[in-house]
Parts: sequence; C-alpha cells; structure tokens
Amino acid sequence: MLTLEHRRSEIEIIAQILRQGEGSKTEIMYGVGLSYYQLKKYMRRLVELRLIHKETSAHHLHYKITQKGQHLLREIDVLLTMLKMKETAQTATYPARIEAKNICR
Repeated sequence: MLTLEHRRSEIEIIAQILRQGEGSKTEIMYGVGLSYYQLKKYMRRLVELRLIHKETSAHHLHYKITQKGQHLLREIDVLLTMLKMKETAQTATYPARIEAKNICR
C-alpha cells in the first residue's frame, strides 16, 4: 500500500505547475501528478490570474509561464524555504525541550 508523508498544499501544487515552465496540459498533468480535472481547475485559475499564458499553434494548445508567474514562483520558493527552515529548527529543538521537561519533574 502506498502512503503519502504529507498532502501538498495548493501553494505547493501551483508552484509545481509554474516550475514546469511550459508544456501541454498532458505534459504538465503528468509532470505535476494531478488528475485531468484537478489540473483543469488550476490551469483555468492560473490563466485568469495571468500567471500562465495559453498559446495555440497548429491545432495544439500549449501553456507557458509569464513573467508575473515567474515572479510569483520565486516568492513561493522563498516562503517554502523559510517554512522548511522553521520546521527543521523546531524539530531539532523539540527533543531537547522534552528532556528539559523531564528533568524538572
């Protein structure tokens, strides 16, 4: 049985879509690991927000990240890095706090 360590947040999913840079819906769907219906919801919203751009050429629909999308991706990466650093710091100090609590009893 496959278990997941943690569910991805919407922000993490958006960042993964933006990291794809460009591609068809199918390429992005497999690259990010979403169902077609999940991807369709995200892509519609990202196009509305002008974070990605739809391009049509020779009967193919192609998506490409915009400058606004690149800027948001950089900001998300900074935020995720900060949150991971905070999580790592809390995990590292947690056992020490338990030991200190037990000593005081």
